[in-house]
Amino acid sequence: MLRALSDEVQKKTKGRYALVADRLEGEASTGWILHDYGDVVLHLFSPMRRDFYNLEELWQDGNVLVHIQ
Repeated sequence: MLRALSDEVQKKTKGRYALVADRLEGEASTGWILHDYGDVVLHLFSPMRRDFYNLEELWQDGNVLVHIQ
């Protein structure tokens, strides 16, 4: 699932939106893939990794821009 999401992000953003080159870190097998576009950083987590890092509590005072489940 993560690999498919990551591939689709790369396909949709390639050459668009004046973003710098997509830099990738992580692997689907680890449960975490990071896309770094400079000003925008996208984290893709497996449900297990998301629960482990408990991001909602960590960033509870932050502003949610987009939340996709």
